[in-house]
Parts: sequence; structure tokens; C-alpha cells
Amino acid sequence: MANRRDSRIEPSFEGPPRAKSSAGFSVSEEDRVVPSNRNTSAKRQSAKTKPSRRGSGKSRRGLFGVLGRLAYWCFVLAIWGGIAAAGIVVYYGAKMPAATTWAIPDRAPNIRIVSVDGKLLANRGMSGGEAVGLHEMSTYIPEAVIAIEDRRFYSHLGIDPIGLSRAMVANVVGGRFSQGGSSLTQQLAKNLFLTPDRTLERKVQEVLLALWLEHKHTKDQILEMYLNRVYFGSGAYGVEAASRRYFGKSARDVTLPEAALLAGLLKAPSRLSPARDPKAAEQRSQLVLAAMRDEGKISAKELTTAMSAPASRVASYWTGSENYVADAIVEELPDLIGDVRGDIIVDATVDLTLQKLAEQSIRRLIDGSGKKLNASQGVLVSIDNSGAVRAMVGGYDYSTSQFDRASEARRQPGSAFKPFVYMAALEAGRTPDSVRNDAPIKIGKWTPTNYGGKYFGKVTLATALAKSLNSVAAQLTMEVGPDAVVEAAHRMGVQSDLTANTSIALGTSEVTPLELTSAYVPFANGGYRPDVHFIRRVTTAGGKVLYDNNGGAPRVIKPEIVGMMNSMMMGTVEIGTARKAAFAWPAAGKTGTSQNSRDAWFIGYTANLTTGVWFGNDDGGPMKKVTGGALPAQAWHEFMVAAHEGVPVRPLPGTWRSTPADTIVQDELPPNMAQPAPVPSASVGQSAPSAQKASPPRAVRPAETVDAGGFGMPGGGGTTASIKRPVPPADVGGPVKKRQTSILDILTGG
Repeated sequence: MANRRDSRIEPSFEGPPRAKSSAGFSVSEEDRVVPSNRNTSAKRQSAKTKPSRRGSGKSRRGLFGVLGRLAYWCFVLAIWGGIAAAGIVVYYGAKMPAATTWAIPDRAPNIRIVSVDGKLLANRGMSGGEAVGLHEMSTYIPEAVIAIEDRRFYSHLGIDPIGLSRAMVANVVGGRFSQGGSSLTQQLAKNLFLTPDRTLERKVQEVLLALWLEHKHTKDQILEMYLNRVYFGSGAYGVEAASRRYFGKSARDVTLPEAALLAGLLKAPSRLSPARDPKAAEQRSQLVLAAMRDEGKISAKELTTAMSAPASRVASYWTGSENYVADAIVEELPDLIGDVRGDIIVDATVDLTLQKLAEQSIRRLIDGSGKKLNASQGVLVSIDNSGAVRAMVGGYDYSTSQFDRASEARRQPGSAFKPFVYMAALEAGRTPDSVRNDAPIKIGKWTPTNYGGKYFGKVTLATALAKSLNSVAAQLTMEVGPDAVVEAAHRMGVQSDLTANTSIALGTSEVTPLELTSAYVPFANGGYRPDVHFIRRVTTAGGKVLYDNNGGAPRVIKPEIVGMMNSMMMGTVEIGTARKAAFAWPAAGKTGTSQNSRDAWFIGYTANLTTGVWFGNDDGGPMKKVTGGALPAQAWHEFMVAAHEGVPVRPLPGTWRSTPADTIVQDELPPNMAQPAPVPSASVGQSAPSAQKASPPRAVRPAETVDAGGFGMPGGGGTTASIKRPVPPADVGGPVKKRQTSILDILTGG
């Protein structure tokens, strides 16, 4: 037993199986963890001799396995991508203000400027147009915008996944950022709150703001805000501004082809603007029309009609001279109402009909004679007796130059300044019948000469002013003193600084056409100087009055002086240098021409309107013998005839009766002035046949009371003196016999 217990029986894996005994154990081949090499080889050999039945099944299981693993890893990546995207959103969202503080920023205020007859003059402000409700604008506009920009606008929640995916694919395939995929809501969010930078941060913020907009506002509200704020190119923000800019009409009246053109601009407003590239704009509008047909917004017939009759745009939006008025109004507004914080309506004083008449007159004369006479610019200002500017043309073409020559350009007025010299003389005791000897004189080193070198001997002040005699004006300035002349001009309304020297008699100090014209208004209204203004009233869009013009007008001239001045200046139109200006109304005024015809003026008036006209060149270049009695008087005549059509004729205010001719004596000259040299008979023109005919005297009108533009001032006709001696013709534009070389010889006549 001991031997049996001590003997150990080892398991055998090599030999044949043995019978089991109660005292031992054995391991079969099936019990092995790893089969022996021998058996494995045998099985492989056996497999070679047997046909394969399950090979195709294993291949299928391998393919499904690959796809399954791919799906698995895509799912894993999607989860991690979502986590990363959420992290980015949280990060950039945390940098934004709290959503409770978000609010739609105020739209840039618009300034709507309308004429006295309710017609639109211009829109000013960043938007360039008033806000138009979605229900007010042409239905074609929102339909066209949705069709080309965001066809699923009414179905998505602020972000269009389909459009965004399409844009991403297009950008990847194209290898560049060519499509944005932003919905209209996202575009509005960008326009309202964000910069145009193409960064990840801005895109995330755009998405968050778009979702907030969709939560706070209806689809129609979002679309309306978008259409009233989006940029349409050429400085136009919003559909109203764009419609006015490109078609000269309101967004309420836009047609289908016009709406397609506007919608097409949104892709690239500056590049596709019809003002810059009409062909590109038209091609883009064709795509919009096709998109509208695909979306069922228009019928096939409408598509065909629209494509065969494309939108026609205004020739040039910025040509209208009324824009000079609009610019002046915008400059004036802050002083009247402060900062503009909301849409306002400005009731202007300008009459659009008169404005167009003025513009046509200036442009017609420059187009017809400008090149021949070397005149490239013209200005016309018309003011009524209350100081309201009824028309103002600041230059030939606003589109080529926005510089307002009427209110900003200072030029020498020449003889158009002489009325203030004569007014000061009348206030010092002279009368229109006072006589001066028109002859060559010398004042210090200055020797003023008449236009053409002609002198007329003894003449009344009325005749001297009518014929714009320089020597007489210089004599009067010396008599009353230059300071008195400057004071009179400032009192009448001239605001520019004036140099108080003797040469001021000939208009050597520079003034603007607007202020010089306004300084003649007291002559027309009976002696009152009103505040010159462009604005009658300013109201909010809701009708609240922010400003109302109720300015008064102080008296600046005595009635008798008004009567004498009107009597004398009527002679300028009737027998003097402005005979081309005469028409069926009693009118008065004064011409002016600066040295070498650099400036030509005529400022004239009736009891209804005071109108000033200037012609010249921006560079100060001389015109070719253009005087105030030529182009300016012609333009004045054309405008005033049209402006007074159908208006009852009224006499000029003030009365004055001429002193009998046999009592006229020459006033004594001051001792500091050299006596005029005797005038040879040839200078008077006694031998000329035309000089033998004396000018017929004008009848003296009786005094009468008239309503001078609402001022309720006495008025009446005036007259000039009739004298027994012959009066030669004005001879304006005649050959110059002798030219003085003095630098003070600024003016050569009217």
C-alpha cells in the first residue's frame, strides 16, 4: 500500500488513453485549452479536402461589421462634436449681454422734406427714406425678397438648416466662402446688432440673436424690420429710399420688374446697383423673377411680361436742384429742434413748381450760351415778402457738384451793391432829383470809371442809378462816408464782413447771392426785414409740432425812403441796364458786373417776389463780356413771368413825387473831393442822332395802400424825375475805349 501511495502517476498527453482508475485521472484532447499542433494540422488538412459552405456568409458579416464600426464612430464623433459646439455657443454666448437686456435698436431717423404744396422734396438721414409698413408697400417686394433670399422664411425658426447645409457644401466644393446660408432673420440680426466680420464668434452670436428675434417677434414684423433697414446700394437704406433712389417713386407703387431689381440687389448692393452697373442689376433681376415663378408667387404670363419690360430707372436721382434746399434745411435743423431722434416731417417754404422753373431757366441759358460766353455756373434765389425762400438753385447740376453757390459762395456784387449807397445818400437828405456831374473824378489815387468810358454830365441820382454810373456812386460814398454805406447794407440784411472804404461803392466786398437777394426784400415789402428761412414747420411722424415759424419783421427803412428807392430802381428795368428783365408787372432792381465779367448779377423784385440771379465760373475765370443785363436779366425775366402767371398785378410799395425839373440844383460836393472835370460835348453824345431824343417822362402814380405780402404796409407806385436835357442810351456792352490800370478799378459798370 505504501508503495502504491508513494508511486505517482503522471498524466500523459502523448500516449493512447488508458482506463480510468479510482486512484488516477487523465486529460483528453477536448480538455486542452489550446489544441495540439498535430490535431490542428489534421483539421486544416481535412478542411482542404472538404468544400466551403459558409465563406460568403463570413464576407457579408465582415462588410456589415465595417459599416457598423463606421456608424459607431460617427455617432461618437457627433456626440463629441455636439459637446464642442455647445461649448463654443456657451463660451461666445457668455460674452454677450444678458438676453433680458436685448432690445431692437432705434431705426436711423429720417427727415422727410415736403414743399408748400405737399410734394416730396427730399429725404435726408442715414436711412434716406421713411419707414413703410409691410401692408403699405407693394406686395411684389416681400414676395421677391423671400423667393431669392429665404424661400423657407415662414417655416423655419430663424435658422434654415437646409439652406445652411447647402451653403456649406457649396463652400467646400468651391474651396472658398461663396455662400452664407443665413436666413432673413439672421441677416436682420447682423444688421441690427453685429459687425459684418466673418468670424466664428459673430456667426454664433448671429444664430443666438436670430432665435431671440423669432421668439420675440412675428414673421411679418421681422420681414418689415428687415425691408426698412437693409442696404440697397448707392446710399439707400430701406425699400422706400431705394425706390426713390432708383425709380423716383414710393415703395407703395413699385411694379413687379422693379421689385425684382430691388430684391436682386441684396446679394451685393454696391456691385449690383443699377446706378453703377445697370446690366448686372438687370441680369440679377431675371434670376429673381425665375425664382418667384418657381415658388408660385407669379404666373408664367407675369414672368413673361416682366422679363420683356424690365424696370426703368430714373436718369439721375441726384440732379434735382431741390437737393440744394434740402441740404440747407438739414444744416438749419439742429438750431431749431436739436438732435433728430425720430422720423420727422419738415414743411419747407419752397414751391416745387417755382423750383423747377428756376432750374430750367438756369440750365437752358448755360446749355445754350454757356460755352460761347464761357459761363459754366448759375444761381437763382427767390424770396417772398415774409422772408420765405420760394426757390433756390445753387448751381448748374447738383449731381456733379453739391456745393451750394447760393448760400456758400462769396463773390463781388459789383454795381448790385449800389442801392445801399443810394439808400444811405437818401437817408442823409438827398432825393432822386438831386443832381451830380457824371465826369471823370479822382479820389486819392483811385479814379473810378464808367463802363465803356462814357460820361453823361449832369444827371439826377435816379438816372445815375438806372444807368449804373460809377463816378456818381463814388461821389455819394464820399459824401455820406463808407461807414454809413456799410451800416445801411448790414441793416438791410447783408451779413458778410464789409470793408468800409470808398471802393465799396462799386461792390468790392464779397457777399453770397442769398444774402444779397434777402437785402433787397425790404424794398419789395415796404421797409421790413424778415428773417430769411427755408422751414415753416417741423412735426414728428405722429403729428406733434416741434417747431413753427412765427418770426416777425422789424422796420429798417422809412416809408418815404422805400418810395424813393423803388422809384429809382424801377428806372433800371424801364430805361436802364436791365431792360431785358421787364415784363407786365411793376418791377425794380439793379444789375452788377465785376471786373472782367467774372461775376454778373441781377437782383430784382416785384411786390410779390424778390429774385436774385448770378452767373460766373467756380474758378473765378472771366466770362466773355457777360453783364448783369444779359444772362442774369434773361433768367430773371423767364422765372418771374412764369412765377407771376395768374397773380393779380400789384404796384410796388411806397410813394414819391418828383421835384419839378426847373427847381433841380446840384448839391455841393464835400471839400475833400476833387471837382469833376468839365465834360466835353462829345462825351455827352450831343452829336449822335440817337441822343437827340429825350426819354419820355413816366407818369406819377397816385398813392395807394396795398398788402405787401401779409405785412399790411402802405404802398404805392413810384416815379423817376424827368429832366429837360437829352438822356443818351445806356450803351451797355459797348466797346471799352479806355481801361484804367489801377487795382482799385474793380468794376466796369452794370
